[in-house]
Amino acid sequence: MDYSKFMDADFDAKEWVNGAFRQQREPGVSLDQNATTMVMKLQMFIQEVNNILEEASQQALQNLPRVTRELDAVKQESMLLRDQMRSVKADIENVEKNTAQSMQMLLTLDSIKSRMKTTADALKEADNWTTLSADVEEVFQSQDVEKITEKLAGMQQSLQILVDTPDYAEKCQHLEKLKNRLEALISPQLIAAFNSQSLEATKKFTQMFEDMDRLPQLYKYYHKCYKTQLIQSWKTISEGDGSFSEKLAELYDLLLSTWHMQVMWTSTVFKDPVPVILDMLTDAITTLDPTLSACFAEHLQQNPDTLTALSDLKQISERFAKSMETAVEVYMTDSMAEAKSLERLLQAVYQPYRPYLVKYKVFEEVALSKDLDNIKLDHEEIFDTVQLLSESVSKIFSAANNSSTRCLQLTNGCCFLGLLEAYKTFFSSYTREFRRVVVNIREKCRAGQSEESEDWSNFQHSLRIIQTCGMLIMQMEELDKQLIASVLKALVPLTQAYAEHAKKVNSRTQTLAFQASLFLSNKEDIEALETFVIKLEEGDTPSVLTEVMADLGRLSEELHKFAFEIVFAQLKNYLANVSTMEIWTSQSAGGALTSDLPTFSLAPQEYITKIGQYLMTLPQHLDPFTLQDSPALTVALRHSKLPYTSEQEPPEHLADLWLESVARGTMHVFGEEMLKILQLTSHGAKQLITDIEYLTNVLDDLGLQTSETLTQIDTLLKAKPEDFSDKAEVMPQRISHTIASMRGIEV
Repeated sequence: MDYSKFMDADFDAKEWVNGAFRQQREPGVSLDQNATTMVMKLQMFIQEVNNILEEASQQALQNLPRVTRELDAVKQESMLLRDQMRSVKADIENVEKNTAQSMQMLLTLDSIKSRMKTTADALKEADNWTTLSADVEEVFQSQDVEKITEKLAGMQQSLQILVDTPDYAEKCQHLEKLKNRLEALISPQLIAAFNSQSLEATKKFTQMFEDMDRLPQLYKYYHKCYKTQLIQSWKTISEGDGSFSEKLAELYDLLLSTWHMQVMWTSTVFKDPVPVILDMLTDAITTLDPTLSACFAEHLQQNPDTLTALSDLKQISERFAKSMETAVEVYMTDSMAEAKSLERLLQAVYQPYRPYLVKYKVFEEVALSKDLDNIKLDHEEIFDTVQLLSESVSKIFSAANNSSTRCLQLTNGCCFLGLLEAYKTFFSSYTREFRRVVVNIREKCRAGQSEESEDWSNFQHSLRIIQTCGMLIMQMEELDKQLIASVLKALVPLTQAYAEHAKKVNSRTQTLAFQASLFLSNKEDIEALETFVIKLEEGDTPSVLTEVMADLGRLSEELHKFAFEIVFAQLKNYLANVSTMEIWTSQSAGGALTSDLPTFSLAPQEYITKIGQYLMTLPQHLDPFTLQDSPALTVALRHSKLPYTSEQEPPEHLADLWLESVARGTMHVFGEEMLKILQLTSHGAKQLITDIEYLTNVLDDLGLQTSETLTQIDTLLKAKPEDFSDKAEVMPQRISHTIASMRGIEV
């Protein structure tokens, strides 16, 4: 049995018993027998433990006197040790007190010794400077550049010690003159070594310049040597046959091959060859003859489409820039000098583009304006004009999409804010032309309108124009989404959150600020772009074409009013002379007195029956548009509002909303015309009630409710003179007083 479990801090008796039963259970032995055996073993174990405890306690009692004696001895020894420590402390304090003056003297002597050694070194170096200065002319005459370098290095070392001497400045000038003499002496050999790419000679001269602390001067010779070769090669290329695009590509190939060739051998010569070669290439690009800027200007003068020409050239420059970044990455370290040299090279590559991209917005406006000029919107016939308006939608957005693609290709999206400004101008010009065409259509509709005949073709034309406006809004919403997606894809990866995880070569050149600086010259423009991209990324800018969308919404509302005017014109004609009809002042009809006749004996007049027939005909003229499930009409209506309707979501069937609008307009004008009636006889009142009831029945058949004003007028017309005041109390004063006046009732 395992008794060690009893010593565990988390001992569980049940668990121990169950475990013991599982381990000790023998086949054929009952559970009670096992339990009896286990209890017996435990009792024996307890007895054994008791015996051990008793023996241990006996031993402890026997040892207590001895332990007490040993504790007393330890106590006496500790007191003796304490007294000895106090004595030692006192001795140390006496020594410190007696030797402090001696230690101070030793420190003073050591300081004097150090100054004397420094003085001795200075005298030695001064003597060395004098010796070297005396020998240097003789060494220069020997033309042994290695010995000369050794002498000058020694003089330079001596000069570092003599920094506090009175003639230090004169010595520096003298040493610089000697260095200049040596540099002039070895410069022909140095250039020859660079030209022949002699490793041994170049290493030797590099060490010499390093000893003289003149490595930057060595790099200048290197730059001058290879820059001259590149400039001469470019001159040959530029004077040759072929297009400028081909010449530019050839130049970039030359620069890239120069990098590969130079980095192979300079890596064994220069400690940090990457910035040296990159700065040389940058220097060469910025001092080409003819300059790239002049070549760009000449090329663009020969190409009327400036943006396309620039975009084609930019593709060539971008291929070179990416190739250079990839090639340089192999040799890059975490050196800031390397990163800055690469940045300067990229800035030089894109420099010819920046003067043109400053005017990017203007260039895009001109290009889009040309596209708009090529889109025909006018025709003599209304039908053909409406068709041209419809066809213009795809052409307009084709031009807009082309400009978006251009922006990405030419500026990598960095001139996106300029593109948005160009879009505002472009779409504003288009909607202005759209409105002008609609005005012309309105004039043609008025000119061809007849007061008697009902011509529904103009109304159908207006619905097609509204449908075109809806298509414009839908396409604009899609363009808005595409533009946002393009910016997020092109520029968001360049923001700081992404750049932190970029590779070492991209840690600086692949940030949004740097990429934007390649195309934007103005610091404010770069900051504006960064702010814009961050807002887009965070979702603070749900739309980038807000002003354009607002203008299209206004256009849609104008078109709905235009269509309403067309469909309502005939109804206005029917209602035009209602207030001046003679029947309102008539005492009878057909020679018979009608004061006692019931209202149902009268028939509605012709004007109101024409209105009813017109309203009943309206749905069948709307069906061709509403039955086609045209989402464009719904979208256009969602961004505007029909006259005499409330602000609400468009219903499932647009015909219902049009019916409601026309019917409410009819009731409004009819009500206003009735309130203009000056006098109303009893017969006239009954006839007017008959006309109102007829219109009410027509509206009921169309599923429409009578307006509150019309109901109030009908109620007051039907009211008996003695009940009029009671019913007029709950009516608007304008209506009640007018009806009372025309009926001759005093309120």
